[in-house]
Amino acid sequence: MKDYKKYFILPASPEELYLALTNPTIIRLWTGEDAEMSTEPGSEFSLWEGSISGRNISFELNRKIVQQWYFGDQEEPSIVTIILHPHKFGTSVELKHTNIPDEEFEDIVE
Repeated sequence: MKDYKKYFILPASPEELYLALTNPTIIRLWTGEDAEMSTEPGSEFSLWEGSISGRNISFELNRKIVQQWYFGDQEEPSIVTIILHPHKFGTSVELKHTNIPDEEFEDIVE
C-alpha cells in the first residue's frame, strides 16, 4: 500500500471547486461522463463509468471532502481527503490519498 499527497493552486474559488467536485451536473460538464454523487455522508458515489467508486465519509461546505475509494477486496480502506484553502490566486488544494494498492498507484497519480 502506498500514500500520495499533492498541493496545487487552481484559479477558481473554493466554492466553485467544491461544486465541481460534489455536484453531479457540474462533474458531468468537466468529465464528459455521468456521475453519481451526493454530499450526504455515507452515500455511495461513482465517477467515469465506475472507474472510481466509493463512499462519501464527510463534507465541510466549500472546505473539505473525505471519501473512501473502493479497490476490490482490500483490507484497509483507501481514504481520499481534499482540503480547499482560499488563496490570492484562487484556491490552494491539498490532496491526500492513503492506502493505495501498489498495482493501482501509477494510474492514480498520473
